Formats: sequence, structure tokens, C-alpha cells
Amino acid sequence: MKKNGSSKFIVITGPTASGKTQLSVALAEILNSEIISADSRQIYKYLDIGTAKPDPEEMKKVKHHLISILEPDQYFSAGEYQKMARKCLKEIFLKGKIPIVAGGSGLYISALVEGVFEGDYKDDAVRAEFKKIERERGSAHLFRILEKMDPETAMKIHSNDSKRIIRALEVCTISGRKMSDLKREKTKKCNYSPVYFGLLWERRELYNRINIRVEKMVEKGLFQEVRRILKMGFSPDLNSLDSVGYKEVLRYFNGELSEREAVELIKQNTRRYAKKQMIWFRKNPEIKWLPADSSVSFTKIAEKIAEEFIQK
Repeated sequence: MKKNGSSKFIVITGPTASGKTQLSVALAEILNSEIISADSRQIYKYLDIGTAKPDPEEMKKVKHHLISILEPDQYFSAGEYQKMARKCLKEIFLKGKIPIVAGGSGLYISALVEGVFEGDYKDDAVRAEFKKIERERGSAHLFRILEKMDPETAMKIHSNDSKRIIRALEVCTISGRKMSDLKREKTKKCNYSPVYFGLLWERRELYNRINIRVEKMVEKGLFQEVRRILKMGFSPDLNSLDSVGYKEVLRYFNGELSEREAVELIKQNTRRYAKKQMIWFRKNPEIKWLPADSSVSFTKIAEKIAEEFIQK
């Protein structure tokens, strides 16, 4: 299967709780494929329940890549993901199989396909200064600074995404150049061609799925999982734990929230995260959105994707 001289692979994406795991496993079984995770938290060991990793049965059915390969305190960037994921793509193609990239981390998918800026522009003091400004004046103030320094980069970042705003300001400050200009010089596109598919739910149904999934996570032992990670000696301040599901449980452990308040806040923050994901994905016109509802059959959708992909 060739397109412009490059092999094609499938990307299954969409917001959290939309069914990406079930769909990608069903599709991989039909095509005898392997799955590359595009999830920025599933890459860490021990963060299982809160990241909704594929269950042991799903992992047994289909070979998965880039899941549970790092300790929670190991640094990992989109640039490193790009290198590892592209290596996985190549290895899967060499086996004569079609790779399936599945996940909701838009930045990782973009890094894999379009490339990512990997400049050595890092300075703890500069970053600390911008973090201080954020604490004192808020992320909206930082965003306005970025809009003046690098409007093109600002257009691609949500005004509340303080981490990426600070990173962009750090690069601009140290390099004396716009991050958008540096990216154009440094990025290299993937040698393979993606074919995108996404699951599109009516918002109310998706939010209901999110609420149900959070309750199931709690039943499976989300609070106990976080406690185990802390007992292993990992700091609660780790970046890997600064994510929805874990940070709320940590606030419960700190006495800031009751257990029920923590659960409800996880639901609320997950819904907000899903909304942000859709804002990101709607910027990509290549994604073919497949409608889903409560009667969804992931096997039937997988069969439809397989048929359409083979015909391309």
C-alpha cells in the first residue's frame, strides 16, 4: 500500500472515553496489526487505572507499543516520543503489518507526523521567572506576552495551557527568535502517510461515558493506585502525576478535598479535558469523524475503517 511513495498507517484518535482503545484493538485484530500508543501518561509504569490503559486481555490480543516503558520520575518529551514512535512504525512495516497509532494526545500525534522542535533552548532560571509571573498574574497574562512575542505560536496554544506557553516564552527569550521560525527550520516530517479516523459522540453522551468511567476507575482502586505510587517513594510533585485523576486524589490525600469531592472534580476536569482535545482535533481537516452512540459496535466501525483503508 503506497501513497506518494510512502507506506500508510492508521491513526485512531478522539477525546478521552470515546472508545479509542476498544476500536483500535478490534481494528488490529481484523488487520493483524500492532498498536502504537499516543498517550502522554500511559507511557509511565504503575499509572494504570487513572490512565485507562488497555486491560491485560486487550494487551494479550494485540501487541502494544510505548505503554508502561518509563518510571514515573523519568523525563519524557514530545521529541523523544517522535523518535520512539517512528522507530516503532518502521519495525511494524518491516514485519509486513499496518501500524495503528491510537491515542488522544494531540501533541504526540503531531510530533509523530509533522515533527517537533528539539532546540537546546532551556534555562531553569528563565522558566522559574515565567512560573513566578504565572502565579502572580495568571496564565492569561503570560499568553498575552506570547501573543506579542510570537503570535503564530500563540495561535496554536490554548490560553490556559500554561506549560506550553511558558515553554514557548522560554525558547523565545533564550534564542532571541520566534519559536515558530525555529520550528520550521528544525522539524522533519514523517516518512510515512497517516490516515486519520476519530470517534464522534454527541457531547451529552460523551460526558456520560466520562462520568461512568471515572466511577469505574474508583471501583477498580484509583485511590489505592496513587497511594501505592507514593509508597514506592515517588514524589507527588512529579509531572507524570500532574494530570487529571491523579492530582485530584493527591488533593484528597492532602486533606483539601473529601473523597466524593475528589471524584466529582475528576469528572469535571476530565470533561474539560475532552473539550480541549476536540478543539485541538478540529484543527485537523484530515480526520474522518465516525458517528458513535450508545448502541455503538466497535467491531462494525473497525470493519468499516479496514475496508475504507484498504481501498485507499
